[in-house]
Amino acid sequence: MSPQSTASAVPSVAASGTKHPEKLSDLLERLAREAQERITMREIATALDDRSFGAFLLVFALPNLIPLPPGATMVLGLPMIFVAWQVVIGYQKVWLPRAIADYAIDRATFQRMVARVSPWLRSAENWVRPRNWPLDGTVRERLFGVFALLLSIICVLPIPFGNWLPAFAVAVLGVAHTERDGNCLAVGVLIGFVSIAVATLVITATGALLTMLF
Repeated sequence: MSPQSTASAVPSVAASGTKHPEKLSDLLERLAREAQERITMREIATALDDRSFGAFLLVFALPNLIPLPPGATMVLGLPMIFVAWQVVIGYQKVWLPRAIADYAIDRATFQRMVARVSPWLRSAENWVRPRNWPLDGTVRERLFGVFALLLSIICVLPIPFGNWLPAFAVAVLGVAHTERDGNCLAVGVLIGFVSIAVATLVITATGALLTMLF
């Protein structure tokens, strides 16, 4: 069965056709209420529609904000590159490999997950909301993708102390893209430029040190 036919067979998780759909917390709670016995990643991506890029950037950025063993970000950063690249080449929503798209969790587990994250989302939505959104064209959307891709690549590079800040920037950009918040987008861009500057400084200093030593 094709991904399209699978998605269309689950009307309870159909995507909204409005420009600014319901809040993410409301959407997730609706999915939890109306989902069948099991819900797949494909169904969630379909429900998120064009907001799936921001949502998945946020989801994939979060693990990179947790202190992990050296080298872990080289693996955990790859999904962010995968999502950002799809924005650059003009996809309308996230495409997932079949192995990931078909991954399903049972309804009870999904409901518990939503119950835990929903209060945090509702708190964030008190100040993150659709406003001043500048990415209203294909070119601007792809520029957003290029910026997110650059930050994602920095997350993968083995830069000492240089991975957390770009991952945080990607997370903020993901929230902004999901909620269509231009103010939040500006904050994410600012953090992103600072993280690029820090990474450049670390790389330059490391190169100079290695030159002196060898």
